[in-house]
Amino acid sequence: MTGEAERLLARVVQTCHGYPSQWDAWTVGGLYLFLHYRHGEGTVEHHPGPDIDTWTADSWNEGRSKLLARWDDGTSDGAISLSDFLGAAGLELAPGASIT
Repeated sequence: MTGEAERLLARVVQTCHGYPSQWDAWTVGGLYLFLHYRHGEGTVEHHPGPDIDTWTADSWNEGRSKLLARWDDGTSDGAISLSDFLGAAGLELAPGASIT
C-alpha cells in the first residue's frame, strides 16, 4: 500500500461472514478495494468497482486492477475479524467510516 488516501477506508461492507472472510471497501480517495482472506492468506486488490464483470484480463493489463497487498499468516484459517485483517494489510478506518 502506498499513499495515505489508499490506506484509509471510508466505507466497508462485509460480503461474506464465514469462510472466506471478505469485504468490499472504498478508500477516502475513492478507490474500490476487494479484501479477501482464505486458507490463512489475505489479499487486497484494487478493481474498477465491486461488479466482478469489470475484473477482466484487460483491467489487469491496463492497470485498472492490481494486487496491492498479500500475506500468509501460516494458518489454514478462513475467518478473520475486520480489525485483524486491516492490521495485517496495513489499512485503517477513517474517522466516521461506515461499516456494514
